[in-house]
Amino acid sequence: MSLELWLAFTAASVVMLLIPGPTVLIVMSYALGHGRRSAMATVAGVALGDFTAMTASMLGLGVLLSTSAALFTGLKWIGGAYLIYLGVKLWRAPISVGSESTDEPDVKPLRMMLHTYAVTALNPKSLVFFVAFLPQFLDADQPLTGQMVTMEATFLVLATLNATLYALLASAARKAVRTPSVQRAVNRTGGSLLIGAGLLTAAWKKAAA
Repeated sequence: MSLELWLAFTAASVVMLLIPGPTVLIVMSYALGHGRRSAMATVAGVALGDFTAMTASMLGLGVLLSTSAALFTGLKWIGGAYLIYLGVKLWRAPISVGSESTDEPDVKPLRMMLHTYAVTALNPKSLVFFVAFLPQFLDADQPLTGQMVTMEATFLVLATLNATLYALLASAARKAVRTPSVQRAVNRTGGSLLIGAGLLTAAWKKAAA
């Protein structure tokens, strides 16, 4: 893979990752509720989810989703329903009274990781997007396997750094959300956005061939 193509791919990936989506929302919501201790679990979930989506796309699942209406519909409904479930759960999350802590110790790191993984991986738009996105940076005159591995590794590093940044920023902002009214507003805003993302995922239709 040439340096020019790699730099172009890196720049495009950075722009795409900086746009907040369902993955960023779930990372930030956990960071606001649990602080920095949630970062390792959620960042791991993001990395594994993106790895799953990119690998599946490279193996042809994205093409299959683009051509199989039944499979596409099934996956988008699963992903949409899960986002809605998480949104409702965040909307109804208990509010901490007082200024000592906003921690929610009942949620274990493994559950945080699995939730973040599912939100990232069970997104049909990601699978189809990667199929449309990656070929633009492939050099047909060079071995494809090495180029695809390079792009996947690059994207995963950038996605991990991006999720870490959002998690740290959100955990730092916890000092500003100590009051119950602000906590409630944050939970309901985040919950509404997740529910909206779920509805959009479920309603999203395949692009015409």
